[in-house]
Amino acid sequence: MARLVRWTALTAAAALLTAGCSGGSSGDDRGDGDRSSAGPSAAAPSGVPEALASQALDWGRCKGTADSPAPGDDWQCATLKAPLDWSDPDGETIGLALIRAKATGDDRIGSLLFNFGGPGGSGVSMMPSYADTVSSLHKRYDLVSWDPRGVAASEGVRCRSDEAMADAESVDSTPDTPAEEQAYLEDAADFGKGCQQAAGKLMAHVSTTDTARDMDLMRHVLGDERMHYFGISYGTELGGVYAHLFPEHVGRVILDAVVDPAADTMGHAENQARGFQRALDDYLESTGQEPGKGSRKIADLLERLDAEPLPTSSPDRRLTQTLALTGIVLPLYSESGWPSLTSALEAAEQGDGSELLALADGYNERDDSGRYGTTTHSQRLISCLDDKQRPTLEETKKLLPKFEEVSPVFGAFLGWDTAGWCHDWPVAGQHETPEVSAPGADPILVVGNTGDPATPYEGARRMADELGKDVGVVLTWKGEGHGAYGSGSDCVDSAVDTYLLKGTVPEDGKVCS
Repeated sequence: MARLVRWTALTAAAALLTAGCSGGSSGDDRGDGDRSSAGPSAAAPSGVPEALASQALDWGRCKGTADSPAPGDDWQCATLKAPLDWSDPDGETIGLALIRAKATGDDRIGSLLFNFGGPGGSGVSMMPSYADTVSSLHKRYDLVSWDPRGVAASEGVRCRSDEAMADAESVDSTPDTPAEEQAYLEDAADFGKGCQQAAGKLMAHVSTTDTARDMDLMRHVLGDERMHYFGISYGTELGGVYAHLFPEHVGRVILDAVVDPAADTMGHAENQARGFQRALDDYLESTGQEPGKGSRKIADLLERLDAEPLPTSSPDRRLTQTLALTGIVLPLYSESGWPSLTSALEAAEQGDGSELLALADGYNERDDSGRYGTTTHSQRLISCLDDKQRPTLEETKKLLPKFEEVSPVFGAFLGWDTAGWCHDWPVAGQHETPEVSAPGADPILVVGNTGDPATPYEGARRMADELGKDVGVVLTWKGEGHGAYGSGSDCVDSAVDTYLLKGTVPEDGKVCS
């Protein structure tokens, strides 16, 4: 079972391409200067052993992987050592894979660290593909990203085989009978057991809090007095947790496509049901359809697929209800994907599930040979350690009518997901909602997009409120898709660049339309 909605921006956009689818106040300018290695100016994290705090990164040429080729010569890779267990910093260590491209100009500010979402997205793979989007920032910043613990090259975890992943596609994600409910929960429990076997003792140490502590060690070893950071989607939650833990080290921070920090498990599912339905309504209106009627037509298609999956161009694969829903989700991440959704829905109505299947495969990171990526594994590993809530089958069933009222297309899937995602998970979760209050921190720019499907706009204001007075500053874009920066708004891009390059904070509440 793959989670239908993921807090990530760039991996979804990349999957869409793979599938073949068509006036403020000025802050100070702290952080300027070249600090390419740790020194007295870079405040050491409290309690970190000297051997880790003083480590020198051995930057060298990046190597290609089975999932991505080696980037160009401008990119360097290294491994940072961090404590496996931050409550025992003198104990065993793990290696975290880093990538960077040094600033191209002379007036260097420092490092700008990126997290692209997930959780579970590989920053080492994504950073080079994002460099063109942030080329104006590259002149004054080293562009830096990493694979968080439990992800890809940083002790990445694969919880089940590709064959088992393929078999799980037949599990009904909106079970209608007791037998289907049992199969749904058994598949969820089996996934957790596979993670426990694959991750071992790492399983209890991949939380967002653990990664935020890794970031502060990274900041110090990179030689930065303050953390300059660009978090996208789940990366906004990570950025908020970092700010809470280390407000004195907060530099220029951008949070784009913002996860609502005040929402619990059920709240997130309801938010996303509302967000994706809102995006679907906008898509339907763009095609001249009345949203209510268009949604009903899609819901009817999904009901038919529940009873009778469609044939596809792959003789041994059929389009199930869950795969179809996943295929519908992917093109809603970006307005550029809307034409592919039109084509895929039209083909499905005519009895051919091939296009929706291709979109679902793109989202699920399944290649032509049947090999799956690891994002879903890492995402579940991290999110189930973060979240202590474990809704029961009975609790979920009581709330299903509310979810379906919010969204006739996505509601049932997201409602059931709350019961299955962390069902019978081997490790207890840590909190109901993350703590992101950061009193005393420098201003943090929170960017919200009114048409964002995966992280609905309302989360931006809540994040700013939770960060605290004089910390969270909201910039709004009236646009479509997941994320705002680099999505076509000169207003947004200019405000973000001005803040990161000059320290000038836009007026709280500024709107780009």
